[in-house]
Amino acid sequence: MNGTSLNYVEMVTHGGPVVSGVLIILVLSSLASWTIIFRKLLHLRRAQAESLQFLETFWRSKRLDSIYTASEQMPVSPVAQVFRAGYVELSKVTQAEPASEEGSLHDQLGGFENVERALARAANAELTTLEQSIPFLGTTAAAAPFVGLFGTVWGIMGAFRDIYAAGNANLATVARPISEALIATAVGLFAAIPALVAYNAFNSRIRVLDYEMRNFSADFLNIIKRHIFKKAA
Repeated sequence: MNGTSLNYVEMVTHGGPVVSGVLIILVLSSLASWTIIFRKLLHLRRAQAESLQFLETFWRSKRLDSIYTASEQMPVSPVAQVFRAGYVELSKVTQAEPASEEGSLHDQLGGFENVERALARAANAELTTLEQSIPFLGTTAAAAPFVGLFGTVWGIMGAFRDIYAAGNANLATVARPISEALIATAVGLFAAIPALVAYNAFNSRIRVLDYEMRNFSADFLNIIKRHIFKKAA
């Protein structure tokens, strides 16, 4: 290979401060995105596996206290954490004694609503945890191509300015600076495409887990309404 061959390292270092800055931003964004992707992939896989395990335990068991004990072994399952929050509130409600017979129905209704709110709060908290760092992937997917395009446009402008100043516009003088500028677009796409794929895939998994939490909350409320509050009536 002779000295006219294009070297990617030289393309980055000779692209000018603006293009080099754009490339640094894109590379750092890509590294951050891949870190988030691997961590979130492992977290969501474990969350789904533990949630499936918890639901099997829940529907197989007869006692809520045994389910609560088993749920301690599933700390990543959002469904298990929703159950734990509801169970703790239910324990508080069932241990509280009504002030009078006339107030019994009112106390039951208030206790049921307390459990319902506890389940909703826990589900929202778990959803927030699941969605953590996901917006960064969406931002990278949306912005990286345009950041790369900006670097390319800026680099091409500088290339034509240098060519005009040199007064020599043959293929040898045009190809190198334009190639240096175009690498910014390539790096932008390299950062954006994996982030976009991961963003959509993770949101799909999170949506499934969210449905599981909401459905479980509804089932759990129906169970305690039938088997606990009605017995106390």
